[in-house]
Amino acid sequence: MNTASIAWSPMVSPEILAALGLLCLLTGIYAMVRRARGSMVRIFVFAAILVVLADPSLVLEQRETRKDVALIMVDRTPSQGLGARAEQTDAAEKALLESLAIHEDTLEIRRVTLRHDNLAEGRRGTRLHDALREAVADIPRQRLAGTIIISDGQIHDVPPVEEIEGQRQVSAPVHVLLTGSARDHDRRLVVVKAPGYGVVGEQATLTVRVEDSRMAEGQAGLVLKVAGERERRINVPLGRDVQLEVPLERRGKMLISLATDVVDGELLAENNRALVTVNAVRDRLRVLLVSGVPHPGERTWRNLLKADPSVDLVHFTILRPPEKQDGTPIHELSLIAFPTRELFQNKLEEFDLIVFDRYRRRGVLPSLYLRNIVEFVRNGGALLEVVGPGFAGPMSLYRTAMGEILPGEPTGAVIERGFKPALTGDGLRHPITARLPGGPVISLEDDIRWGRWYRQIEVRPRGGNVLMAGLDDNPLLVVDRVGKGRVAQLTSDQIWLWARGYEGGGPYAELIRRLAHWLMKEPELEENDLRATVRDGHMQIELRSLLPIAPSVDIYKPDGSKETLTLKHTGNGRYQGGVGVDQNGIYRVTDETHEVLAAVGGAAGLELAEVISTDAQVAPLVKASQGSVRWIDNRVPDIRLRRTLSASAGNDWIGLRRNEDHVVTGLQVVSLLPAWVSLSVLLALLLLAWRREAE
Repeated sequence: MNTASIAWSPMVSPEILAALGLLCLLTGIYAMVRRARGSMVRIFVFAAILVVLADPSLVLEQRETRKDVALIMVDRTPSQGLGARAEQTDAAEKALLESLAIHEDTLEIRRVTLRHDNLAEGRRGTRLHDALREAVADIPRQRLAGTIIISDGQIHDVPPVEEIEGQRQVSAPVHVLLTGSARDHDRRLVVVKAPGYGVVGEQATLTVRVEDSRMAEGQAGLVLKVAGERERRINVPLGRDVQLEVPLERRGKMLISLATDVVDGELLAENNRALVTVNAVRDRLRVLLVSGVPHPGERTWRNLLKADPSVDLVHFTILRPPEKQDGTPIHELSLIAFPTRELFQNKLEEFDLIVFDRYRRRGVLPSLYLRNIVEFVRNGGALLEVVGPGFAGPMSLYRTAMGEILPGEPTGAVIERGFKPALTGDGLRHPITARLPGGPVISLEDDIRWGRWYRQIEVRPRGGNVLMAGLDDNPLLVVDRVGKGRVAQLTSDQIWLWARGYEGGGPYAELIRRLAHWLMKEPELEENDLRATVRDGHMQIELRSLLPIAPSVDIYKPDGSKETLTLKHTGNGRYQGGVGVDQNGIYRVTDETHEVLAAVGGAAGLELAEVISTDAQVAPLVKASQGSVRWIDNRVPDIRLRRTLSASAGNDWIGLRRNEDHVVTGLQVVSLLPAWVSLSVLLALLLLAWRREAE
């Protein structure tokens, strides 16, 4: 294409040229007002001089027209697969391409498809603004005709309005064609607020809301389930925030599953569920230590418990029974009466763990208080008994109500010979004793580098698990579950020998720490437990069991499909395996007795959390670009290319800007007033003016 235009190359600055022009104009006006002879000729002379000084040239350009660029963005994320949206998207894309093909001589079409290639992208949702910004980055503003977006309007990277204005992607109209329908129906569960942490023994408060696109009022059923516990079902009002109280009973990550009823005709069921993780932490571990008879190991227990800053220890040593009289005046006594009523009735529930160290009946604790301890354990408390020789006699705690919950029954024998504590088969697999420093690792035949003890009270195990044994395989450490609580029994009072390093000592601190944490129901010390963790698109499953089995687990995926995985034994009662995860949502892993939940990107993920088509989130982009937004459940609008976009869309059409951008491939400049022409014209005009003046 060739074009011609006039260009000016003034010989003087524009300011001087303007001043001369003004002077000539004023002079000409003055001459005409005075009716001076030859005034018109003078004006022509002045004008000719100005034109010569302006030096006009004829510019001949050879131009190559550049095509405008129309951008088509197609949303193919998971929410676009709901209902008939995929078919609508295909039909709209096909119709657009056919309509734009008419202008292929002047219009270049670029297509961008939004997809989620992995779970990480699914968790981030639909990033339309980021994709649009990248797509127009290499398109000059003067070539961008506009953008047409086919989407359901559910985007998750909407920037503030002030950031959108002035950016390249809104320099041309943006039109959004919405898939789906304004009549679509969906119900979803929204977790408005959930604490990340909570204190064991307290309540975690969750705020949730059930939203229904068709019902503003009414009731919806809500099921709340904590992993390993029975589910609760309640009715909640639609569209209102509801607070739910969940007790935190043990330390560690607590998975809370929430689900509301699926209704007929709704788009998606996955967003009717949610999974909340609350990390339960123990504020302080409140321990009551009751020592019956002073002995060398008493200080070991006290020092070990006091060394932990998270432990609040209340320690009483009974030095004198009530029946023993002392003539010392009361005001001179340094001892206090044992506050039995306060500790074992009024404040018993405030403690997490009760430790009896070589305690025997001495008339200090009535039967009522011992019965309170039994109920304390059955209701979720923890008890550790470290027995001494008194446990074998008639004053043993076993002869009281506490005998109902103690796992070992005394035979009456006290063994006082040197022996090395050893692990049992259960002890080799139980997290309390597995891989203790200096002990066996894989086999009971492994070398034990522990010092000897010299006293053990013989007991017969009535239940629970024997983890350690002494002389003649007599139980040394027995643990058991009683009701909601737990009990442990150590049938020797000589662990203090390990603390003092006798014959090399032993892992007394680690053993007691694990034992206390197991009694406190710490998840990492559960002996029969199933766990599932997800990281980097991979689910790792671990099963702990005291039984030598070859387990398999069933994995239920968010879409309802099932996969069976056989776990491999890795030693010490641990079985492990892993699978890749390719869906966002809640995975349920179960064997015959355990069930655990794992979430990938939340229950439904950000992409599917809200699926009703909407124009609210694209409205700022459309407004800033002077584009349009419309539903395509009826028909796809026509496309018009216009030089000016006073109106960018109509009832049945959308407009793209015709920029007519070009590049210059050839240039020729021809002076309109060569020197000889300019001189001839000026001389002719001057002669004419002189003649008129002479007349």
